[in-house]
Amino acid sequence: MSDTTATESTYKAFSGRSSNVTLKNVTKVFTSYDTKKEVVAVNNVNLEVAEGEMVTLLGPSGCGKTTTLRMIAGFEDPSSGEIFIGGIPMTTVPPNKRGISLVFQSYALFPHLDIWENIAYGLRVQKLPKAEIAQRTQEAVELMQLQGMEHRFPAQVSGGQQQRIALARAIVIEPRVLLFDEPLSNLDAKLREKMRDELRALQKRLGITSLYVTHDQSEAMAISDRVVIMKDGSIMQVGTPREIYEKPANRFVANFIGKANFIPCDVVGYDGQEAMVAIYGKTLRLPKPGDNRPAVGSKATLCVRPEAIRLSKDETLLGGKVTRATYYGSHVEYEVQLDDLSIITEQNEAKESELFHVGESAWFTFKPELIRLLS
Repeated sequence: MSDTTATESTYKAFSGRSSNVTLKNVTKVFTSYDTKKEVVAVNNVNLEVAEGEMVTLLGPSGCGKTTTLRMIAGFEDPSSGEIFIGGIPMTTVPPNKRGISLVFQSYALFPHLDIWENIAYGLRVQKLPKAEIAQRTQEAVELMQLQGMEHRFPAQVSGGQQQRIALARAIVIEPRVLLFDEPLSNLDAKLREKMRDELRALQKRLGITSLYVTHDQSEAMAISDRVVIMKDGSIMQVGTPREIYEKPANRFVANFIGKANFIPCDVVGYDGQEAMVAIYGKTLRLPKPGDNRPAVGSKATLCVRPEAIRLSKDETLLGGKVTRATYYGSHVEYEVQLDDLSIITEQNEAKESELFHVGESAWFTFKPELIRLLS
């Protein structure tokens, strides 16, 4: 989906209708059919998605992200709270009147219609003039690089091309909001990464307000303006990918996004913005401990990313035995046993002499500016 393959007029055809999305105290409660017990799927969610923004709902299965998306689309009614699109409450607005397009995991293409007719379907439902349908469908075909295959059927094209057809069908109706429910999960790893980048580039060009549901953290980090981490129906943290990774609000967020080591510590004191903590009898000064400020004398946890630790063959602060060394090409990942803790670290070795072997002793050199203090 490069600039060279689509004209400026094509992009303008799909722009200018985006709207912000607001969720205020939204809760969804389901009643179990067999036990008749109530299950809270979404719990008092408040969220503002700015016009033209791409926000990803990220979390484990059953955390409420898809239910939230379905309520925005109008397929589920909130048990309480309100949803607004463009400042207009959606309580009584049916799904087909909300100005929303939804891209499914399964693509949901019509197998008996060719690619052209699949894309044009939504426009025909709107009963637009034939000339306008033809023009907008052609623009969508060009935008998604589907020229030359308009009269093939979905079963005759690849998974990546089917995904492009689904996207073309979604944007051709000029939605105010675009919703994605794990749209890339059926693709193989390499194609998934390629389509992820293309999808993000498309969303930025068109400027359509978008909400994206996934359980894949790398996908969320790659495509999002902001990420919403959810657990048990509640929002744990909202922030940019960098904020979520570097400044996790709690242990769940730190553990869910990327790899993290959790090292128990005692809070010794504070000096302005800095924190002093004790780990295994050694004192460490943290220049950027984060917003969590456990009381002096209390026990807390250090969130230490693998890249915040450097292994050394010279005895320093703390040491342990290498129990695993895995070569990934760009780096080597080590697992080092420190008493009852297993510490993961990534090293970008340049020379053979800097490599560590299983069973060898290694000492930790911390980058304290990258370590966060959690309650």
